[in-house]
Amino acid sequence: MSAQISGISSACSTASCKDHSLRLGFDSLSSNRSTSISFSSQLNTNLSIKSLETRRRHKTSKICSAVIVESNSEQMELDTSLSPRVNSVKPSKTVAITDQATALVEAGVPVIRLAAGEPDFDTPSVIAEAGINAIREGYTRYTPNAGTLELRTAICKKLKDENDISYTPDQVVVSNGAKQSILQAILAVCSPGDEVIIPAPFWVSYPEMARLADATPVILPASISENFLLDPKLLESKLTEKSRLLILCSPSNPTGSVYPKKLLEQIAQVVAKHPRLLVLSDEIYEHIIYSPAVHTSFASLPGMWERTLTVNGFSKAFAMTGWRLGYIAGPKHFVAACNKIQSQSTSGASSIAQKAAVAALGMGHAGGEAVSQMVKAFCERRDFLVKAFGELDGVKISEPQGAFYLFLDFSYYYGSKVDGFGLINDSESLCRYLLEKGQVALVPGDAFGDDTCIRISYAASLSTLQAAFERIKKAVLTLKS
Repeated sequence: MSAQISGISSACSTASCKDHSLRLGFDSLSSNRSTSISFSSQLNTNLSIKSLETRRRHKTSKICSAVIVESNSEQMELDTSLSPRVNSVKPSKTVAITDQATALVEAGVPVIRLAAGEPDFDTPSVIAEAGINAIREGYTRYTPNAGTLELRTAICKKLKDENDISYTPDQVVVSNGAKQSILQAILAVCSPGDEVIIPAPFWVSYPEMARLADATPVILPASISENFLLDPKLLESKLTEKSRLLILCSPSNPTGSVYPKKLLEQIAQVVAKHPRLLVLSDEIYEHIIYSPAVHTSFASLPGMWERTLTVNGFSKAFAMTGWRLGYIAGPKHFVAACNKIQSQSTSGASSIAQKAAVAALGMGHAGGEAVSQMVKAFCERRDFLVKAFGELDGVKISEPQGAFYLFLDFSYYYGSKVDGFGLINDSESLCRYLLEKGQVALVPGDAFGDDTCIRISYAASLSTLQAAFERIKKAVLTLKS
């Protein structure tokens, strides 16, 4: 019995493949079955996808294809099902909204993009030159899986000098971004059915990473009146024998909140009572912090080194998002497990980026003058936005102490009905309204576990932020009127 597989494909023009045209929006973000984004029914004609396709037609071609499996004249459909693990994971809203806003800008729509968590500064020249020199000198081959000894040694020195925590190079693994470091840590320590404790608001990827490890995310809400900081008493009341990992992020994405040392000590006292409980301390924003706030590494607290996995990287403070470099430091037993996962997935990080990272760590304490100037600019932008939004009726603010995000409570405007748009009843519909009417791209708070808020990234020039505020102000003032 023979089986014949034939592929039938044809090139389809944009006109003949209209049913497959790009659709942008928020509608499908709530669905686990698709990562497409549909705005076609909400946007006005200026933001229509028809105009987007017309402008892109000269550089877009589409292919329609089908595969038919034949056996003894009977046709069988190919099984295209996906893993239940993957189906349980939601697509990243921040990535989706950023991509959608970029597509609109490329189509000629003057959208102000304040959704991405990416510094708007160039990588400092000393770092860029180190990367260029690495290429010129032929430093372009594989490195050890865990990272070069040179870089891991420099990381150990940084952690000792700046964070008061001691590691040896074999207790550090360098990865393709802190995001990979976090995922590998969760995969390494969590078993199916374990609980990952996540304070909300949270970075969008934490719960989905837990699900990828067949663990259960347990969300502990924190309110704006508490500056979005975890209450140790709430933590203690929610811990069980299944609790395996507590994730802390300070300074926080999306709120900019910074955990004071005293509060971290209270959390550590709770953690110490549970021998299975580990802590993942995400410190990627540690250098973007505003006085008088001070960063404290959780592993530096008494009794916490043995159970803490410290994650950091180069993307935020050093404006190196595209270089893709992060690291994890912790007890060798756990870090070696992360190294094993990496050896069977991506292997080592870029040799060029690692040379650049050594230069970054050589710029001085907390990144030296170059990073200090970036932080100064972020602080000025924060001050402007806090003052401006503080004058809008009904908006509640927790002033950020670090990072470059403002997480604003806009629930005062929920319940508004807009002619030609519809009802605004949550953060998603509000952000959709602000994109359509104000042409400003923001991220709904429900992506971070708090539907009362929206996130604004102020990693943009002050003039851009001023223009964005005026657009947002004009759009929301029509709501209550």
